[in-house]
Amino acid sequence: MPIPHLARPDLQLQTRLLHAGHAPVFDGGHAVNPPLVRASTVLFDNVAQQREMRARRADERLFTYGARGTPTTFALEDIVSELEGAYRTKLFPTGLAAIGMTLLAYLKPGDHVLMSDSVYGPARALTESFLKPYNIDCTFFAADGSDVEGKFRPETRLVYAECPGSLVYEMCDLPRIVELAHARGALVAADNTWGSGVQYRPLALGANISVMAATKYLSGHSDVMMGTVATTREAWEPLATRSDGFGMTVSPDDAWLVMRGTRTLAARLQMHERHAMVVAQWLQGRPEVKTVFCPALREHPGHEIWQRDCTGTNGLLSFELMPGTNAQSVDGFIDSLRLFGLGASWGGYESLVTEAHMQRARSVADWSQRGPVIRLHIGLEDPQDLLEDLCNGFSALQP
Repeated sequence: MPIPHLARPDLQLQTRLLHAGHAPVFDGGHAVNPPLVRASTVLFDNVAQQREMRARRADERLFTYGARGTPTTFALEDIVSELEGAYRTKLFPTGLAAIGMTLLAYLKPGDHVLMSDSVYGPARALTESFLKPYNIDCTFFAADGSDVEGKFRPETRLVYAECPGSLVYEMCDLPRIVELAHARGALVAADNTWGSGVQYRPLALGANISVMAATKYLSGHSDVMMGTVATTREAWEPLATRSDGFGMTVSPDDAWLVMRGTRTLAARLQMHERHAMVVAQWLQGRPEVKTVFCPALREHPGHEIWQRDCTGTNGLLSFELMPGTNAQSVDGFIDSLRLFGLGASWGGYESLVTEAHMQRARSVADWSQRGPVIRLHIGLEDPQDLLEDLCNGFSALQP
């Protein structure tokens, strides 16, 4: 077998350095993980092949140009499609980019979208910064979906839900919402970042589109940003066309990191769940706490829906302090913690804390008379150490 780097000794050294090493030849097995393929330019053997590939790439996933994906990003797309039970998946630079492209792909001026009161805050902000200027009207419905039926209009084209809801994990009956939407010719998109495809599967419950921030549990290590959108076959074309038209892609290095994170996703989530339930049940016994928000708790509103539609919980939980607790006390609680990092993201191996400003985060539900809410992400630390840290926080909480 010829050795590639010796195949053209007639060429000058500089030329050989540029052209050697593109197709290494070796004997042996293959790596456990797919190789990392970085590419902008893709070369073809001849003009006919280039023309054929470009003619087919609108309908097929082909390696024709870096912005349309590489073997590394294709591999991650396949993993997410497997997680979500989807026809195909697109990758985006961030979770918010995935949400924005979903709205852009399925809505046009004059359309109406119904959006859950429990959606991620920046998604809510898009209704003002993007939808309204383009004459796309948005109506928010109760996080549990109880009032959604009366809010449909003839021009409603999309229902966008988040279940469990952001910050306090409200459960909605997604199959019922799907039934109402489909009967009126509307699509249903669901933010599935909480469920990560392991603990909740919106497409299996009838939704057309599932959005995730792969930044969170899919990555699992707090070192990469990415969003995913997975769809049914019927909903695929608008997303694919619009995404390709806007040149949406992700770095193959980022895709490889997320792909690595998915290998331990199910195991990590089980550990997050065990630790979070220890903390949630302990918080229920604290006199400073009025309510603990975690759908796996029997007392949580919508717990029965969680039991029906989910296969577990994760490391997220929030708790409401007693009404009247002042802002300085909340700051003191958070600042006294040593194991919980103060940060707005979640889904990594580490525990996090942040205040949840519920009056800004909801417009249908009224939180004006309720106590401050603190959100925790319970990581992979020993839960007994986390409980000791939280004890220190409560000691700093002034009445």
